[in-house]
Amino acid sequence: MIDFTSALYLGMRHESGSLRPWGQLTTGAPAALTSQPGASAVAQEVAALQDCERGVLAPSTLHLFWDLFGILSREKVAIYVDEGIYPIARWGVERAAAQGVSVKTFPCHDADGLQDRLREDRHRRGRPVVVSDGLCPACGKVAPIAAYLDSMRVFGGYLILDDTQALGILGHAPGPAAPYGKGGGGSLRWSDVSGPDLLVVSSLAKGFGVPVAVLSGSRATVGHFEAKSETRVHCSPPSMAVIHAAAQALEVNDGHGDPLRLRLALRVRYFRDKLLEIGLSTGGGPFPVQTLLLQPDINVIFLYERLIQLGIRTVLHRNRNGNGARISFIVTALHSQSDIIRAVDVLSYALMRQCANR
Repeated sequence: MIDFTSALYLGMRHESGSLRPWGQLTTGAPAALTSQPGASAVAQEVAALQDCERGVLAPSTLHLFWDLFGILSREKVAIYVDEGIYPIARWGVERAAAQGVSVKTFPCHDADGLQDRLREDRHRRGRPVVVSDGLCPACGKVAPIAAYLDSMRVFGGYLILDDTQALGILGHAPGPAAPYGKGGGGSLRWSDVSGPDLLVVSSLAKGFGVPVAVLSGSRATVGHFEAKSETRVHCSPPSMAVIHAAAQALEVNDGHGDPLRLRLALRVRYFRDKLLEIGLSTGGGPFPVQTLLLQPDINVIFLYERLIQLGIRTVLHRNRNGNGARISFIVTALHSQSDIIRAVDVLSYALMRQCANR
């Protein structure tokens, strides 16, 4: 079985034997009282990678968004949500909405749409909080972060980004030898933006292969978050295992990240080129999540099941409107050219058989 479902984009796996040993998984104390050894250093390194002043570690982005929007719900704010945001950020927004905070949406990556919403509400009391993904995996495009900031700053607000998909993949100074950019600092580095009115929530589970999350921003904002966080009081902190894995991932990124990103970019390009040879294309641009663009008469679920029978595991998505489904191949740096050739050959065969059996 060739697996195209893993989101370990750079192929970082962190086998237990490769990590520094630890005496115990946890101190048993909440993060609000005692920081796990090494946690602050990892968080600070991720924040610096993203060109932010300070970071704080959490077990997941859900913990961070739950706290962040709980804190914001006690302030005079109005939230403006890019309708393409990932569900976990949306769950955080829903917590604020349940507390009576005004929430409005604007079309995905539509900077003009955001500006229109802000102008409509210019007499409303409360600072605007704009929420968006840094990178949309469905279309493979980076959000217009600079334009969001320009619109939001007129009204003295904040921009909150979920940069999970971009962290470890995108970076600064993209070019032919570095299609994703260098360093892996994410969409802020790619867009060359920074500022004290930015907050970035990122899981390391994709690009860096570690199930832990970081909130990055200004010293003052992150310090305020730490002081007001509820999950740092009532939930277990990240374990020593994930802290050591995160430290190792950052070391690998520092020494070998750019060659891994180049290998990944070449693999994605090769996959797209092979699909074109059989008359198919995908959404996702150069990003590793490649979603097939199929004719409407194709039975997507049958195709998905047939691919599994033939040894190719892919991702089946239900469409948001509940009508139909899509198939995605997630290409990683671990895939070989022979893996890709086999997958495309099997896909071509499965489609021909489906067409022949109509």
